[in-house]
Amino acid sequence: MMARGRTIARHALAIVYTLAGIAHLARPAGFVAITPHWVPAPELVVMLTGLAELAGAVGLMIPPLRRAAGVGLALYALCVWPANINHALNDIPLSGVHLSWWYHGPRLALQPVIIWWALWASGAIDWPFWRRR
Repeated sequence: MMARGRTIARHALAIVYTLAGIAHLARPAGFVAITPHWVPAPELVVMLTGLAELAGAVGLMIPPLRRAAGVGLALYALCVWPANINHALNDIPLSGVHLSWWYHGPRLALQPVIIWWALWASGAIDWPFWRRR
């Protein structure tokens, strides 16, 4: 049963990261806008993050690369957290729309879940579902 759940989680995560990667490449302006000022070459960084998301999504589907892709996507999610924090704390509008804390609060709180999801779905960790002996 756990293997099926992990497979579903992996496929869902690959879809999410594929869509996010496409968004980063096709419409980078919003991502550039929330990038903290201390990040050099934000346009390039956003492009590279889109490519990283796509590579991670593909890697999740290739068994020999699966764990490395999961660890990479977890580290990626950790590294982009400052952009999400910047977006929230500085109330940066996207397409003229200011998002409330009803968006930012859950988004920031769920970042550790996204990190765990990448690790668990890829098989890099079993926590908290390990088998009792």
